[in-house]
Amino acid sequence: MHPYQNPLDDIRNFFSRKSLLPGLILINTGVFIIVQLFRVFFWLFQVKNPEIAGGEVSWISYYLSVPASFKQLLQRPWTIFTYMFLHEGFFHLLFNMIVLYFGGRIFMEYLDKRRLLSVYILGGLTGAVFYIAAFNFFPVFSSSVQYSIAMGASASVLAILIAVATYVPEYSIILFLFGRIKLKYLALILVLIDLLSIPRGNAGGHIAHLGGAFWGFLYIFLLKKGRDLSVSFHWLNFQRLHWPKRRPKKSASPYTGRPLSDDEYNERRRIHQERIDRILEKISRSGYSSLTKEEKALLFQSSHKNTRQ
Repeated sequence: MHPYQNPLDDIRNFFSRKSLLPGLILINTGVFIIVQLFRVFFWLFQVKNPEIAGGEVSWISYYLSVPASFKQLLQRPWTIFTYMFLHEGFFHLLFNMIVLYFGGRIFMEYLDKRRLLSVYILGGLTGAVFYIAAFNFFPVFSSSVQYSIAMGASASVLAILIAVATYVPEYSIILFLFGRIKLKYLALILVLIDLLSIPRGNAGGHIAHLGGAFWGFLYIFLLKKGRDLSVSFHWLNFQRLHWPKRRPKKSASPYTGRPLSDDEYNERRRIHQERIDRILEKISRSGYSSLTKEEKALLFQSSHKNTRQ
């Protein structure tokens, strides 16, 4: 992004790419709009919405939200997937999509689309498992398990944020009013907030968040040990999706001369960053004089490139 580029232009360019991350945001937004249209329809025809835990939800939300009751889950098994794309409140949707936007962009700097979708879906599933298990195990929820439901992308979104914080814990971002903070500290703060907020209301939501966070951490922990739990998503071939082609990147393959795809570009960037990290670690351990000529040249080229950006 150019330092003088309008942030709105950056967002518009982001959504014009027709890639997975903007696709996830658009799906969540589209489902939200559909739910609101159904609410208007039901209101016009005076269709009474179901009462859940003393509150009112639309019928469509009722049939798309994941229930805590095993009996109801067997009647609506699809909800373990659909709940992670469902929001009834605008600010609930807005907050989740903001976190998904920024967390997902950092995630895509180091990993690929397949892993992003894997963490989103499996993080959401783990959040649902945590939620259902907690409401059927802890006595405090025994009186509400039959009518409790959960909805929202929070578990999936937090899984992505925790995953990238585990992958690059020293990565720093700037938060409004808080200044610069490393991802590892932001992740720890968010997990602690959810953990301590369980007795204060929306216990099911906070427990689901912790499930998503657990999956994000576990996935990257095992990935760093050479075990990729996203292998079940290998059947996805994003190159076959008939989306409008993006304008070629400036970077090109040194072998074919063609523009690099997103995955190829991110992989080259990840490998390059790992080499730089090893060089910096060597400097901190043995000093600059311990570097080889090639390592010094690579470090110089990297610093020169960052200065020009």
